[in-house]
Amino acid sequence: MPLAEGLPNVYPSCEAEVYGACRPGETQGSFREGVFIEHRCICMPAHVSPEDLKAKEKKFLQDNPDW
Repeated sequence: MPLAEGLPNVYPSCEAEVYGACRPGETQGSFREGVFIEHRCICMPAHVSPEDLKAKEKKFLQDNPDW
């Protein structure tokens, strides 16, 4: 549970297709050949249920198709 780890936000990464936890303002991404590639993430409060997270993610992507 992210809150137990002291991380108040969770996110789905659009590039990596994974979920993770983060601190406010923290940049998400991965290194490829020594270069940091930032991921587009939709950060949400960690207390939101998994079902609500998926619904909010789906609505955001529908409302922002070019994102």
